[in-house]
Amino acid sequence: MSKFFKDLSLPAIVAGFLAVLVSYSGPLAIFFQAGASAGISTEMMTSWVWAISMGAAISGIVLSIWLKAPVVTAWSAPGTALLVALFPELSLNEAIGAYITAAIIIFIIGVSGTFDTFVRAIPKGIAAGMMAGILFQFGVGAFTAIETTPALAIGMLVSYVVFRRLFPKYTLVLLLVAGVVLAVVLEGASLSGVRWSIAVPQFIQPEWTLGSTLSLAIPLVLVSLTGQFLPGMAILQGAGYPVKAKPIIGVTSLVSLPMAFFGGITTVVAAITAAICTGKDAHEDPSRRYIAGVFNGVFYLVGGLFAGTIVSLFTSLPAAFVAVLAGLALLGAIAGNLFSALEEGSHREASLITFIVTASGMSLFGLSSAFWGVVIGYGCYLVLNGSAGRK
Repeated sequence: MSKFFKDLSLPAIVAGFLAVLVSYSGPLAIFFQAGASAGISTEMMTSWVWAISMGAAISGIVLSIWLKAPVVTAWSAPGTALLVALFPELSLNEAIGAYITAAIIIFIIGVSGTFDTFVRAIPKGIAAGMMAGILFQFGVGAFTAIETTPALAIGMLVSYVVFRRLFPKYTLVLLLVAGVVLAVVLEGASLSGVRWSIAVPQFIQPEWTLGSTLSLAIPLVLVSLTGQFLPGMAILQGAGYPVKAKPIIGVTSLVSLPMAFFGGITTVVAAITAAICTGKDAHEDPSRRYIAGVFNGVFYLVGGLFAGTIVSLFTSLPAAFVAVLAGLALLGAIAGNLFSALEEGSHREASLITFIVTASGMSLFGLSSAFWGVVIGYGCYLVLNGSAGRK
């Protein structure tokens, strides 16, 4: 404990707070879209936010102290995007069963040391094409909102561009503030319903079906490993932290299991906000940046306790606000995945097919477009590349 207090620094604490604020500013909007698709109650939405926040809080604090590295964890944003297309056909109980299945599979992959083997088995372009297809509809939603609420949508778009130009590090946080102001001024949104309230978790009985396993659990494993753990580990190692994947995947998947019963989707290593806590802005001394990871968890803990307040804020604002915020927050992720999907010439056509199939939103035999995107895309990859594709 003496070393912990010695290593405390204001920049690291601020970095941890900013990482949480960015997550609540952007990726959380996807969660509210999923909740709207499922038609869940405000109380259940509060439980969801409590669960994802607590999962990130516990795993982030434990791993950062244990590994002495700024391990930033969060919920799977691409995995959450899957839910929007699956609800309401997929029941909430089936979703919880799929969360549990995904957590168990990820745990086995992590502790067995087969993470790198698993990732190598799926061509990078195929995985990126699926993720780009999942996220594409969110990007489109940001602009279709112009049809119904032009002033708010255009105002947020202009704000995004200006903030991206002037304050790139704080774009999402500033966009959240600007969006709230614009919603109140232009759309007459009222914040009188926003209140301080302690979250009350709601237990959800899981249900397992083959359809939910193939449509949600398997794609969730795939996007979590390739879209979150892989880049998240790369960011940590690129920042000079030679941490192993096994303890990180093990802890996050174990934390995911109990949180799933209250609506919490898979806990993963953060890929977007991790850079905030691993860079020099968190501390000049890399050995003291783990404090940023610890306080990232602490602020998630606070957010989880007051999940009801967060929910009341989002539900007080127009649906277009959430749609535009989510879409603009994911532009970088969409661009990055499209680039990765089309970067490798030998994978390009199969990856493009994966993207189009996934983005189409098609459903066959009760299985989602994400599942068929990978199946069709990988099949095309094997045919187009022949024996070379299997090396």
